[in-house]
Amino acid sequence: MNKKSLPLLAGSLALAGALTGCVVEPAPVAVAPAGVAYVAPVGVAPAVGYSWRYYPNYGWGWWHPRYGWHGGWHRR
Repeated sequence: MNKKSLPLLAGSLALAGALTGCVVEPAPVAVAPAGVAYVAPVGVAPAVGYSWRYYPNYGWGWWHPRYGWHGGWHRR
C-alpha cells in the first residue's frame, strides 16, 4: 500500500463507520384481538417509537405512546 491510498482508505473506513448507525427499526410484533384479522404494516414506521396496533373504529395503524395515532389508517 502506498502513501497516496492511505488517506482514501482512512476516509472510506470513516464513512462506513458513520453510516452503520442508519438502521431501520423493525416493527414490534402486533397481536390481533379475538375475531380480528391481522394486517401487516405497509412500509416502515413513521418514526422511532411507533408500533403497529389495532384501533376498533378505524382498523390497523401506527401508534406512539406520546403522540397517539398517526394518520393513514388501513381499513379492516
